[in-house]
Amino acid sequence: MRFPRCVARAGAGLVLVVAVGCTGGGDEAGRTEPPASSRAGAGTPSATPTATPSPTPADPVSLPALIQREHHGSGLRLGAVRLRTDAYTQYAVTYRSNGLTISGIMNVPRGEGPFPALVLAHGYIDPDVYTTGRGMPREQDLLAREGYVVLHTDYRNHAGSDDDPDNDVNLRLGYTEDVITAVQALRSAARPNVDDDRIGLLGRSMGGGVVYNALVVAPGLVDAAVVFAPVSSRPEENIDRFQRPEGDPLVAEIEAAHGTPEENPEFWRQVSPVTYVDRVTEPLLVHHGTADDTCPLAWSRSTVAAFEAAGKDVELRTYAGEGHTFGPRWPDSMDATTAFFERHLG
Repeated sequence: MRFPRCVARAGAGLVLVVAVGCTGGGDEAGRTEPPASSRAGAGTPSATPTATPSPTPADPVSLPALIQREHHGSGLRLGAVRLRTDAYTQYAVTYRSNGLTISGIMNVPRGEGPFPALVLAHGYIDPDVYTTGRGMPREQDLLAREGYVVLHTDYRNHAGSDDDPDNDVNLRLGYTEDVITAVQALRSAARPNVDDDRIGLLGRSMGGGVVYNALVVAPGLVDAAVVFAPVSSRPEENIDRFQRPEGDPLVAEIEAAHGTPEENPEFWRQVSPVTYVDRVTEPLLVHHGTADDTCPLAWSRSTVAAFEAAGKDVELRTYAGEGHTFGPRWPDSMDATTAFFERHLG
């Protein structure tokens, strides 16, 4: 089900990366990280009549705030050709994401099109070593060969993108903002070889958490979504698994800004996409290996159960013996992925 474009564009932003962890997926491994808050006070009574007070503003670091905010993705520019194959051409790209310039790559199939498009959200790779387009080379190649325009966003603070100094302490919320605005930029570019009525999302690991957030914040933005080996949809679980055991100093910064789950449970409730899963309008396919020792299969089972309880169109496919990055069963998972997108994007 698609909402009008104006609705889809009006509620998507700094979305939190519930994905505070896990690797970049594809052929690469990595680690992770995590969250922010504020409150508005109530007015004092008055003896004289007053206008009805406005609703208390949402905590600026929360899904409700992201839902309320209007976001702007535009200015998609194709730069140098990075690669030519028998099936597609790969370009360096940039686009504008709520005032920041974000880099990435785009694979464009040969032929006139118009082609359906997919925006890819990569997993965690240390920004100090990340290079543009890194994280899902297998998926980028296969999907372009299947006839999809593939836009892989680098995210802010990565490669040639602008910096956002508050991104880490604010649960890397900006990553989801950059995915949502990538869709908007792709659509607003009005390229004749892109069918902007057929766009999907695909995320791996941390990028799976980004996709969960995008579906909650911007229902109607895309037609369907797929996630591979996603992180937990509860940010505190990601922190406890990936950052706290390593003594990451960012954990203390996050908890100083927002409180612990025990001190400020409402904050943590409001940064979990499962709290707002009733907003989701797109079909979702989740792939997870039973031997994933990075992001436990139990996380996907729990998230999918929440989607099912809300009556959403969701499917979990498990792969016996597969780990976090997928090996022998990867072709099977991609067959299911392309069939899913063909069914929902047409």
